[in-house]
Amino acid sequence: MNEPATAIEAAVAASPLHQLKDELDIVIPTIRNLDFLEMWRPFLQPYHLIIVQDGDPSKTIKVPNGFDYELYNRNDINRILGPKASCISFKDSACRCFGYMVSKKKYIFTIDDDCFVGKDPSGKAINALEQHIKNLLSPSTPFFFNTLYDPFAEGADFVRGYPFSLREGVSTAVSHGLWLNIPDYDAPTQLVKPLERNTRFVDAVLTIPKGTLFPMCGMNLAFDRQLIGPAMYFGLMGDGQPIGRYDDVWAGWCIKVICDHLGLGVKTGLPYIYHSKASNPFVNLRKEYKGIYWQEDIIPFFQQVVLPKDCTTVQKCYIELAKQVKEKLGKIDPYFDKLADAMVTWIQAWDGLNPTSASFSNGKIG
Repeated sequence: MNEPATAIEAAVAASPLHQLKDELDIVIPTIRNLDFLEMWRPFLQPYHLIIVQDGDPSKTIKVPNGFDYELYNRNDINRILGPKASCISFKDSACRCFGYMVSKKKYIFTIDDDCFVGKDPSGKAINALEQHIKNLLSPSTPFFFNTLYDPFAEGADFVRGYPFSLREGVSTAVSHGLWLNIPDYDAPTQLVKPLERNTRFVDAVLTIPKGTLFPMCGMNLAFDRQLIGPAMYFGLMGDGQPIGRYDDVWAGWCIKVICDHLGLGVKTGLPYIYHSKASNPFVNLRKEYKGIYWQEDIIPFFQQVVLPKDCTTVQKCYIELAKQVKEKLGKIDPYFDKLADAMVTWIQAWDGLNPTSASFSNGKIG
């Protein structure tokens, strides 16, 4: 960082967004010691961390001193959820969604342990969390595209021809951040562009229009847990499953159709983090290959999904979506029957730990 740590800490403390420290949890999935938090200390130390340990639960994960955190491993997940723990992926970063479930805060910021503090073109350290909070606290405009990107950003506004009836916007449920250095590529793209690095910093945030899907990445993501939390299920991936590396993408497809149905917004763009290392493309290909094949049917399914008018809560939307996954995607592979059942189990587990958000009795689908 170019600035002294004390200068960064002073700027963070002076920020009006600092007051949200009691309303936001940071969720981190990991298999290793969290030394990377040292560089994030000026930005993240005031907040509570929920660490979800993947892999061997007997391994001790070390967290730098001074952070307020709780750590859960597979034994904890099994103890807390009992039989419903089957819906939480093992040996995959999808396990992070357990942290979403046990949090009791309004907002969630989730980040991977290979994501470092980025710098803007001037060399200033990027406070990713602050930008995410700005995104979540300002409205989205999914029903009409503003060509000047986010009209609520400083120095921007609605352009000529934008209908005044839509300028109030809607609540923002999701803030999707981007990456400097290593882009979030799939294995085939990694293989043909092994040396490609993202050095472009685009100073923009935009709302993803209604009816448009997007590939969500979970490594630099924030969301309003009260608005969309029950749909932030990263699916059944990793150990014992025929697919991996589609956990966040699957969740993104689900949350987007639900946000569109409920009139909520999704933003993408700023903030950037520095993604420090590329994973092995050959290992990734083994995890992804069925997803690459299946997505040619999955994406049209989500493009055509219609949720009934009586789906007025996220939980109701998600159960209906699970029903349609079983009916229509179950024909592709038995995995989707299993995934649909896990989606229902997830909602049951969520409502069990968050009874005030439960709005209906969950029944078995199919």
